[in-house]
Amino acid sequence: MMKKYIVLLLMLVFAGIVMTGCLADDTSNGGGNGSDSGDSGGEDGPPDEVTEWTFQPAFDSGDAGWDNGVKPWIKAVEEATEGTVKIELLPAGSIVSGNEAFSAASNGTIDVYAGWATVYGGIMPEGMLAYGMPMGAENSEEAWEAMWGNDKYRIGEIVQEAANENNLQWVGWANQGPNSVFTKFPVKGMEDLEGKKLRAGGPQALFLEAMGGTPVSLESDEIYSAIDLGTIEGTLWDTGGMNDMKFQEVIDYAMLPGWNPAQHQEIYVNQDAWQSLNDWQREQINGIFKSNYFKASEMHAEGVEQSLQDLKDSGGEVIELSEEKVQEMRNKTIEKVWPKIAEKSERNAKGVELWKQFLKDKGKIE
Repeated sequence: MMKKYIVLLLMLVFAGIVMTGCLADDTSNGGGNGSDSGDSGGEDGPPDEVTEWTFQPAFDSGDAGWDNGVKPWIKAVEEATEGTVKIELLPAGSIVSGNEAFSAASNGTIDVYAGWATVYGGIMPEGMLAYGMPMGAENSEEAWEAMWGNDKYRIGEIVQEAANENNLQWVGWANQGPNSVFTKFPVKGMEDLEGKKLRAGGPQALFLEAMGGTPVSLESDEIYSAIDLGTIEGTLWDTGGMNDMKFQEVIDYAMLPGWNPAQHQEIYVNQDAWQSLNDWQREQINGIFKSNYFKASEMHAEGVEQSLQDLKDSGGEVIELSEEKVQEMRNKTIEKVWPKIAEKSERNAKGVELWKQFLKDKGKIE
């Protein structure tokens, strides 16, 4: 009888050890970008040495993403890691051009990159899912729910898989507000875009082509003069950054709610640099993903209001589409643009289906 008790006791002890190990695995692997557990930390804690990263976005300090996106993220990372990760922020062109920065982060020339799928989508089309589906999420809350917050969708995991294949880790995100159409002519419906030449790249170009317009590829610093000279008749751009580019001086109209009501910017870290951190540092950085997302998105929202006011003060007009026209735009976009995004990769196709299901669950499409 005594032997049976001893055997039973040993079995219980062994089971407890196994359960403890499973819990430890869940803690180290289950957080990801969908959690906000920056204060939990790994067992190893902050290291003695300081890791220094070079961060070059696809843009410079004149872009709204500089002050409202990357700088808040840098501050949050350095605070969360207790100063064990230091980041040097350099404008586009400091090491490589803005168009080359995504690849530079992938190959380790720089450590951190920020930009949009309008720039890097040709290399990693899954970034279009993070950038924001045309006529998809209407605000930050919906975007977060679809990408990370609701286990039914978790579209962000698709993007993270693609990033990892490109030797990158997706570590930051910000809703920059509506990406809209800024033009010399009024846009009261999608029919007004037919035959018009506008600056547009990546997912912007897909949308404009579907609406009958002609996308023109230009570097950001060439857009102002191209509109002023009449080479193009406007541009697709994030609303909050329109005044940073001084577009209100050369355009006359803005259209709301925008073809992409919640356009996003992403931050990626070179995977080798990411893996060189210890578990605690990685958990701390993952831990600020959600809180920094909503903080940066709110900062951008304030910039949107100011940008539209600057346009009005310059004599421009903000055209708000009727509900009927918005629904027409949504239906046409889902019919004509979403399939083009889906055909870019198998992961994109999966992500588009999840986005469709999200909008169905929200009652926005049948």
